[in-house]
Amino acid sequence: MTKILIFIITLLLTNCSLNKVVHHHGVHNLEKKQLKLKSNITNKNDIIKLMGPPSTKSTFDKDVYIYIERKTSSTKLTKLGKKTLLVNNVLVLEIDNKGILVNKKFYNKDDMEKVKFAQSETTISYSKRTFINNFLSTLRQKIDDPLGKKRMKKDKPAITANSSNATIFVILIIGLTAGPAVSL
Repeated sequence: MTKILIFIITLLLTNCSLNKVVHHHGVHNLEKKQLKLKSNITNKNDIIKLMGPPSTKSTFDKDVYIYIERKTSSTKLTKLGKKTLLVNNVLVLEIDNKGILVNKKFYNKDDMEKVKFAQSETTISYSKRTFINNFLSTLRQKIDDPLGKKRMKKDKPAITANSSNATIFVILIIGLTAGPAVSL
């Protein structure tokens, strides 16, 4: 009985480690499909029918469709399941205003390793009043004074002296602040 149990456990463990799990993202067989696309002949509808919707679309002077294919696989148990990159293909298609394919560029994993990036860095210029700072200060003003009474013009007084209600209000304030020694 124990020999059968050990055999079953060994069979399960070896079966799991022998089968490689491949995670696929994007368009399958991108390298083969891109060979069917011909510049100045293929149109947008043919591209979408063959490749499906693009992974990324850009519209400026010309439409740019970007298709991505990426395959990763888990490594062996000794490397603790770290993923390795098997395939990394990118297809960039430029389409003119009439919907005809003008230019196509195909990049594979080796081409991407040859890409050189600029060493210069973009400097950040800070100003005293950024958009977020302006937004937050406006929000603070609205929270502090929701009815806008503090923002009234300085030349227009809030209470006029001719008003009888204002006179009563001023007398009431004097009476409250002066205490019981003052009588009306």
